[in-house]
This record gives sequence, C-alpha cells and structure tokens, in this order.
Amino acid sequence: MGYESPMPVQEEVIPFLLGDDNDVIALAQTGTGKTAAFGLPILQKIDVTTYQPQALVLCPTRELCLQIADDLNDYSKYIDNLKVLPVYGGSSIESQIKTLKRGVHVVVATPGRLLDLMNRKTVDLSLVKNVIMDEADEMLNMGFTDSINAILAEVPENRNMLLFSATMPKEIANITKKYMKNPKEIVIGNKNEGNKNIRDIYYMVQARDKYLALKRIADFYPNIYGIVFCRTRKETQEIADKLIQDGYNADSLHGELSQAQRDYVMQKFRVKNIQLLVATDVAARGLDVDDLTHVINYGLPDEVESYTHRRGRTGRAGKTGISISICHVKEKGKIREIERIINKKFEKGEMPTGHAICEKQLFNLVDQIEKVKVDEEEIASLMPQIYRKLEWLDKEDIIKRVVSLEFNRMIDYYKDADEIQQVDERSSRGERGERRAYASEEGYSRFFLNFGKADGLYPNQLIELVNKCVPGKVRIGKIDLRDNFSFFEVEEGEAQRVMDSMNGFEVDGRRISVEPAQGKKGEGDGKGRGGKRSYGRNEGGYKGKRDGGKEGGRRGGDRSDRTYRKDERDNDRPWKRTAAARDARKKRRF
Repeated sequence: MGYESPMPVQEEVIPFLLGDDNDVIALAQTGTGKTAAFGLPILQKIDVTTYQPQALVLCPTRELCLQIADDLNDYSKYIDNLKVLPVYGGSSIESQIKTLKRGVHVVVATPGRLLDLMNRKTVDLSLVKNVIMDEADEMLNMGFTDSINAILAEVPENRNMLLFSATMPKEIANITKKYMKNPKEIVIGNKNEGNKNIRDIYYMVQARDKYLALKRIADFYPNIYGIVFCRTRKETQEIADKLIQDGYNADSLHGELSQAQRDYVMQKFRVKNIQLLVATDVAARGLDVDDLTHVINYGLPDEVESYTHRRGRTGRAGKTGISISICHVKEKGKIREIERIINKKFEKGEMPTGHAICEKQLFNLVDQIEKVKVDEEEIASLMPQIYRKLEWLDKEDIIKRVVSLEFNRMIDYYKDADEIQQVDERSSRGERGERRAYASEEGYSRFFLNFGKADGLYPNQLIELVNKCVPGKVRIGKIDLRDNFSFFEVEEGEAQRVMDSMNGFEVDGRRISVEPAQGKKGEGDGKGRGGKRSYGRNEGGYKGKRDGGKEGGRRGGDRSDRTYRKDERDNDRPWKRTAAARDARKKRRF
C-alpha cells in the first residue's frame, strides 16, 4: 500500500494497542495516518474463528465510517475470513442486521445507528477488546454525548480504549474520567496545533465582494481541487448554484441532500469531475479525499476547532496544502484567536488582479499543450486535411487563435471587471482614542443620517430604510453606525436621488435627515467637539431649524412633507406611531 516507515502517530499508538488494558488519548491532526495507527494493531489481535464483534470503531459521519471500513478491508487483505461491517444511518438497517447475524469481527459505526441496533438486541458488544473513538471532539460537538455514554456502558471494562481527537475540549475530559483507566496521552505536535505543511492565507474584503473574491481565487489557481466551506445549508446551496451558473465545475454537499445525492456528489468529487465542492462543516467531516490542493473558508467558523478540522482536509500524508479564508473586518479577532490556537501566523493575501489571473490561466494552457499526449495513429488520417485547412496561417497566427479560442471569455470578463477593494483591518481608533475618518470608496458618496444605535438602528434596518424610502434599486456601500447618528455610502450616480427621497420621510414622528458627510474633521463619536456639526451640513440642521422654524425641534422641517405611514408600505413597519407610543421614545425600534 506504499507504507515504507511508520508515521509519528503510528510509532506511538501501535505498541499500546498491541498490549492489554492500555487506554490512550491521541491528539493528532487529520491526515497524519490515524486509521493505520489503530487499524493495524486491532486487526492483529482479531480471532477470526470467533464470529462476534471484537473491535468497535465510533466515528461522527457516514463518510468517515465508510472510509475507515474500506481502509480496514485493505489492511486485512491477507487475513482470511475477517469481516468488517460499516454501520450508519441512511442505509437499510435490515441488511446490516442480516450481516451481523452472519457474524462480523470489526464494527465501524456512527453512534446513532449503533444505538438503534443495540436497542433492537441485534448487536452484541460483550467480546469487544478494543474501542476506538475517531474524531471524538466532532462527535461531541454533533450532540452524540448521550449515545456514546449508552454505548460505552455496554462494553466490557477490561478492554483497550483509544480516543482520537484533533482538539481537546472539556467534554472529552469528562469521558476520559468516566470510561478510561489512567490513559496515556500522546500528542503529535502541540495540542490543537495546525499542520505545518499548510499555508494559512486570508483576504479581507467587503461582505458584498466575498463571492467575487471566491471567483478570483478559483481563477487564480487553474488546477484547484478543493472544498469551499460555508456556514449554513442555504448559503452552501446558493454559492454552489452561482458557481455552476458561472461555468465552474462545482456542486454542493449538505444535510438536506438525500443519501443517494450525497453519494453521487462524492463520487464525482473523488474522480475529480468536480473541482470545487461547496459544503457545510458537518457534511464535510470525514471526507478522506486525496490530493486536495485548497480549503477555502467562505467566512470563518464560529468555533476555532472547526477551523482546525477544515484546514485538515488538505495537506494530508505529508503533502502541502493551502487554507484560504475570505473574511470581513469584524472577523479580525477570530483570525488572531485561531493564530494563537494553531500556533501559526496567517499570511495576508493580496487579491489577484484581472491581468494576473489571465496570465496564470494562459500559462496553464501552454503547459497543457506542451504535455498533452498525442495519439499519432488515431489522428494520422485526419492530419493532411487539417494541414490543408490551416496552411494559409503561420505558426504565430495559429498560436494566437488557439489562445483566443480558449480565453476570449475570461479576458473579456476581467478586462471590464472592477478590482476588488480589500479592507484595511488596522485598528479603527486613532492615537487619542477617536474614531478614524473614513474616506468614501471610489465611486461612492458618503452620507450622514440622524439615527444611530441608540435608536435601534443596525445595518439591516438601515438598508431596509433606504430601500423603503427610495424607489428602485440602490447599491449601498460601507455602513458606519454610531450611538446617535450613522454614515452610509451609495453609488455617486444615486446620491442626489437618495438624499432627496429620504429627506421627505419621518420615523416615529422624527424627521429623517440625510446630508453629505463632506468633512473629515470631527468624525468622532458624537460626544466631542467635532461630533455632529462637521459634515458640510447647515448649522443647526440636526435640531430641525433648517426649514421648520420653531416648530421644527426634533421633528424638523415642514409638517406638510410626506410622512411614512404604516399602511403606505405593505404594513411592514409602524413608521408613524400613535401618541401613546411616542411617550416611549427612548425605546424606539425600527
């Protein structure tokens, strides 16, 4: 099978599992040879004349269950009559029961299906001598704690127990106290440390540019073969659909797919008919696919441990890999936390330009032309006609036409594409603790709005407010929320229309004021000197005296202006409140 010398985890673990009453906790990353580390010694100790489970392997997902079972079958090729049974949900439980009745030696199972079989009294664990929990941290994260406790309660006490994990959360410590006897802790590398063969790169972009950034990254690596991790099933399907529509070899893998669909997608991915598999964390657990070049995080996960598992899909078995994270500025803290846990610094990536992408793709085509295998016999009869057809073209013309035929679409796309603006993630506070002044993005105008966080305004409410007040589509850029007011950007061509439209409305009896944020000086927090009056607005505008006189006050302006009433916009929000509600103005909500 290509093994020449044991990997570190195999050197450490195999001697313990060959003995008796040796419990082991092994902390090692995925792709470090864990399956052979426990597979070879447990197979060595199997008595093939006794057709009853003697080894139990627990793992979190169906894919990992099948992968381990396949590996154990490969390792036991020359052990006659040894039977390995994968037990998992999503397949016929009756066929699994029939196989168990015929007799098996090793059971590889997901906790839920194994517990079901135990409740039906169709599996007997009384002769189990080795229990292996693979990806233990993920099983606990997926909520299998009660199932694992029920299973381990039925396993004999005089057995070896091996717990494999990439990270060491508190829940694992509880299991070790309850079910393990003075376990030997084996750490390959440092605890929770990331694989050193993997480069960790991040790109900091605006949230609206994340998909464009993903496409550029995919284009910049022509031979990419990797997984794109998304946070939700909905996002996974949306991103996969977009990639397919844009001509990429992509597909999705998430929990809403049937088992047959998941098998079909995974088969295509394994034979490289799919270059990019877009998946959720749970769906991608246990995918043992060789030679993945990249893992792309379409946003960082909530749990640091999840990042460790994600990046572990690439750079396996001593090979190199790249883990790319497409982030926005609010995820800066997560990057620092992950760096601390994996004891490794991220590289800050520069978004590839259109010119660089086209150049990379063209040279990849040239490499393919150089290395293509020519079947002389098959094409010999066709070549004279082809030569006659192309004889009026010289060599340079033929090369140009081949290149253009392959790349006109990409060249045209990037010729007109705007470069993606990367976000400066440096601290947003200056030396004296005041907020920095932000210049508008190119092609955008920056506006002041007289509502802020204290009024219950958040980015989605601000976007909704603009969409409600301004007819048609408006593309909104950066949003900057303060306690008592806010700033937002819109495309320059829409600036005047947005300002004119929004200034005609009231919210909760208080008039909206939208004005150009021209000044930089005083973009403080609204509490200091430069606060609210430094944005190119008329003096006193905030107090409503610009066109409302004494009546203005906080309501501001001419009372005859339009009022945003509840019944005017599909009953969505009570923008015009009753007199009783106005008494509770401190609890205003959009």
